[in-house]
Amino acid sequence: MGPLEGVKVLDLCQFLAGPSAALRLADLGADVIKVEQPAGDICRTLYSSNLVIDGDSTLFHVINRNKDDVSVDLKSDLGQQQLRELVATADVMLINFRPHVAKKLGIDYKSISEINPGIVYAEITGFGHEGEWASDPGQDLLVQSLSGIAMANGNRDKPPTPAGISIADLVSGQHLVQGVLAGLIRKEATGAGAFVQVSMIESMMDLQFEGFTTFLNDGNEIPQRSAISNANFYTNAPYGIYSTKDWYITLAIAPIPLLGELLGCAQLTEYTDATTWSTKRDEIKAILAQHLLTNTTQHWLDILQQHDIWCSNIYNWDMLLETEAFKHLDMLQEIRLQSGKKMTVLRCPISIDGQKFFSDKPSPKIGQDNDKYFKKES
Repeated sequence: MGPLEGVKVLDLCQFLAGPSAALRLADLGADVIKVEQPAGDICRTLYSSNLVIDGDSTLFHVINRNKDDVSVDLKSDLGQQQLRELVATADVMLINFRPHVAKKLGIDYKSISEINPGIVYAEITGFGHEGEWASDPGQDLLVQSLSGIAMANGNRDKPPTPAGISIADLVSGQHLVQGVLAGLIRKEATGAGAFVQVSMIESMMDLQFEGFTTFLNDGNEIPQRSAISNANFYTNAPYGIYSTKDWYITLAIAPIPLLGELLGCAQLTEYTDATTWSTKRDEIKAILAQHLLTNTTQHWLDILQQHDIWCSNIYNWDMLLETEAFKHLDMLQEIRLQSGKKMTVLRCPISIDGQKFFSDKPSPKIGQDNDKYFKKES
C-alpha cells in the first residue's frame, strides 16, 4: 500500500513526459487510469532499437505499467460523456497536448474544473502557452538544444552534445509530480483544486540553475567548455573523465598539488596557487590527461581512493549490473505481460519509512477496462 492509495488519476498523456509522471504516481499507490484514443497512444509504436514486445514498444510497456486503461473517442459525444463520468470522481488529471488542443476538445482546465472544482489538473507543454515557441513541438532533443544544455556537453572543439537520455521529458515529468503532490496537499487542507503547469523548457532551465545563475551574475559572460575532459562549465581542474592505459577514470574535486604528489606527477605539484586551478584549467588537465595514460584505471584508483580523493571507475550497464553496490539497491523488478512473457524493469526509486515500492502490474491493452469504469448503456 503506497501513500497515494485511494487517489484517482486520469492520464490523458502520450509519449514520455506525462506518462512518466503518471507512472510515478501509480508506483506510489495512486489508481491511474490511462485514457487513450481508440487508435492508441502513439508511444505504442515509438520503438527503442526496434524492440517490439507483445505488439508494443518497450518504452510503452515501461512507462505505462501499473495502470488501468479505457478507450475514449474525445471527438465524439459518447466519448465526452464517458470522460465527464471519469472526471467527476477523479482527484488528478494529467494532459500533455499542444496549447489550445485541450480547449478545442473541451478538456481544458476551465471546462474540467466546472465538472469537478476540486480536481488537481496538471499539464505539461513544451514551451508554455505564450511566446514565439508556444506552438512548436515539445520534443526532447529540440528542448535540449534550445535550453542551452547541449552547449554544456562535450569538449570545446566538439559540436553541441545532447544528453544520452530523454532528460527534458523525464525532468519535466518529475516536476509535474511535484506540482501534483503540492496540489493534493492543498486540496486535503482546503478542498480547493489546482491548475498545475510545467513546461519542458522551464524544467531544463531549472536543471541548469547552478551554472545559469553564475552566468547571470557574472556579467552574462558565456562560459567556455573545457578543451580537455569537459564535465562542467565552471568547475576547476581536475573535474572530468580521463583515459587511462586500459580504460577510463573519473576525477571530481582534489587539490592539484596533492593530486600530483599522489600520482607521481611533479608538474602538477607546481600549481600551488588555487586560483590557477580555474585560470589554467586546461593546462592542468592536459598534463593530467597525459600522465594518466601511463598506467591502468585500477592502479590509479588504488592510490587515490585510499587517500579519500573523489574518483571512480566508469561503468557501462553490464558492468554496473555485476556490482554488489547495484545489487544491494534492489532496483530491478519483473513484470509479467498479458501474453505471459516476462519483462525486467526498474522499480520506483523512492523509499518511504523503509518501504520500497514494487509492482508487477503490466502495461494495459487499449480500452481493457472500459467495462470497469463505464456504464453498460454508455
